[in-house]
Amino acid sequence: MRLIFIGFGTVGQGLAELLLKKKDELFSKYGIDYSVVGIADKLKGSILDPQGIDLAAALKVVQSGGYLYELSSKKFEGEALEMITAVDAEVMFEATYTDIKTGEPATSHIRNALERNMNVVTTNKGPLALYYQELAELAREKKVKFLFEGTVMSGTPVLNLLRETLAGSTVKEVKGILNGTTNYILTRMEEGLSYDDALKKAQELGYAEAVPDADVLGWDALAKVTILAKVIFGAKERPFDFPCEGITGISAADIFEAKSRNKRFKLIGKIWREGSITKASVGPEEVDLSHPLAGIMGATNAITITSYELGDVTVVGPGAGKFETGFSMLVDFINIARE
Repeated sequence: MRLIFIGFGTVGQGLAELLLKKKDELFSKYGIDYSVVGIADKLKGSILDPQGIDLAAALKVVQSGGYLYELSSKKFEGEALEMITAVDAEVMFEATYTDIKTGEPATSHIRNALERNMNVVTTNKGPLALYYQELAELAREKKVKFLFEGTVMSGTPVLNLLRETLAGSTVKEVKGILNGTTNYILTRMEEGLSYDDALKKAQELGYAEAVPDADVLGWDALAKVTILAKVIFGAKERPFDFPCEGITGISAADIFEAKSRNKRFKLIGKIWREGSITKASVGPEEVDLSHPLAGIMGATNAITITSYELGDVTVVGPGAGKFETGFSMLVDFINIARE
């Protein structure tokens, strides 16, 4: 299978390392043989070689601060969209930066790849939160796969779980801790730190950006909730159509007062149905200490899926990380290859 990478930052490199590490296993267990024929990255340059790119060499050059076109004479001068048009490949891995307001440039990358009958794997929340129905319909029309496990809880299975293992179940509600940064901050506040000190610690550890709005104001969790609402219930709404509140208004006193009543603050994203109407929200909630979500501490994510048939099923795991998110793309790739 011929593969292209659009975006070769942290997640793309994580996937590349996993592909190299598991190359023999992919062939022996699943019959998968692959060749990377194109890599496009806005910062690290682009390279296109139908004969195959040395993926290990590509990783080495970018991780040492170099540019992809140092590898060979096959430097590609165009933009990512031009590479998608020019290349002959079966699978595109899209791992560019997320823009939750416009979904670009990722949406154009995905749309163009699908139009060219490429299977697509992405970890980019923007296109899913804004244009899921359109892109999914295009994939069906072209008879290719459009998979995006990594958009909700990184490598922790949620979408594949709903699509496969819980197929046939009637989901009533999904709620969870979908942002590790805010969960880490709330955990440290419960240990006695102020909000500002807990945020600073999260930034030092790389959990939070210098401008942490996407996390602490709830926007990251909101994008994930919107994706779930679209995939599970067919919702048409966009992210900011749903109510959203972050954790900036929670004080240490609030946390300790809740604990005195056997409750614990968590930033909860949830979706549910009221008749034919899909509802969704993100906001801080006091969760009973007896609930599985109350015990999720630090940067861990968790989600509880409530169905008529099984009641509550809770999945716990990492919600971010280079290899964790790269692994979600690997799983989607294996699912494509199997079919």
